Amino acid sequence: MARLLIVDDDARLRKLVQTYAGLEAHECVEAGNGRQALELVSSQSFDLIVLDVMMPEQDGFEVLEEIRKTSQVPVIMLTARSEEEDKLLGFRLGGDDYVSKPFSPRELMARIQAILKRNQKVPDEVIQFGGLSIFPASRTVTLNGKQLNLPPKEFDLLSNMAQNERIVFSRERLLELVWGYCYYGDGRIVDTHVKSLRDHLGPYRTVIQTVWGVGYKFEYNKESIKDN
Repeated sequence: MARLLIVDDDARLRKLVQTYAGLEAHECVEAGNGRQALELVSSQSFDLIVLDVMMPEQDGFEVLEEIRKTSQVPVIMLTARSEEEDKLLGFRLGGDDYVSKPFSPRELMARIQAILKRNQKVPDEVIQFGGLSIFPASRTVTLNGKQLNLPPKEFDLLSNMAQNERIVFSRERLLELVWGYCYYGDGRIVDTHVKSLRDHLGPYRTVIQTVWGVGYKFEYNKESIKDN
């Protein structure tokens, strides 16, 4: 059983999601606007948040940005807008998935289950490359002893590739591993997250190498690290 926060200004939609979540034995807490959602996140613990984008006063993007300042809880965005730029913005801000309205409640639950399952299957070990330390169990990364605040998808990309050093991953394979299903071949989502991940890694950005025409691989080369 997981504890979910459902954030939407539509009470009927919140009730619909809660009904289907209840069939999976999940506990749901509801919030009708962004302010309520942020108050709940600051005072309670959740396993996953379903967050509507189009809300009055404070939209879902603004709420997500605030959440990511203090928490890496998985977030699925809900919206009636399906433009690609909106989706990419949600991912850049740290969203884990994006569902366009109207949607199938069963599909939403499948995506929730995929994220919850993925977060449970974490090896309890430390992956070390020079000053870069990856802790899969706690989903944290440190660089020369200083913790990096990586968004969930960037952590998943780094962790998956680091545990398979020198293995080349196609964009499609990374979509499958990190997002849990195929985004119809839109590799730009992967590229956006890799670019942001490299920025977070600073002097260790070179461990994520581009394999032209294929995808990416993780390879640690001490000589290429310009560490201060």
